[in-house]
Amino acid sequence: MTCASKNRIEQTDPLQATAVACPSKRFGCIEAPTSALHLEANSRLQSQLSILAGGFALFGGTATEAAVGDAVPFVLWFNFFAGVAYVVAGGGLLKRRRWGLLLSAAILAATLVVLAAFGVHVLRGGAYEMRTVGAMILRALVWMAIVAIGLRAKLHSD
Repeated sequence: MTCASKNRIEQTDPLQATAVACPSKRFGCIEAPTSALHLEANSRLQSQLSILAGGFALFGGTATEAAVGDAVPFVLWFNFFAGVAYVVAGGGLLKRRRWGLLLSAAILAATLVVLAAFGVHVLRGGAYEMRTVGAMILRALVWMAIVAIGLRAKLHSD
């Protein structure tokens, strides 16, 4: 692929589409699948929302506690700290590094473990909010998609 046309997107197959950016003649083209760019953007957005919502719920005070309702503390703490991992994984995916995919897989595994622990909490009669069920399932599905698409991408070794 050449840099004849600066900053363009070539698309023959949606999963194989490639964004080509030519920042300088000295360093040449940087090619990244647009799906990888979407993965990174999704990862960063999810991370920012997790950190913001988790921080608000954990450190917001008594007025926030009433708004949060029957939140499950270990789920809140996991989501807050996982938000930082989301940022790091997003950066690795954007740079098309293998460690970004490995971290994404670890995030998926940790999310599934917390989801299972949350399920046990619910089955034992623990208080919870229905929105937590939806949020945890959504997180698991998003990270499954990120890992699945990441496995298809051509990643550079570390």
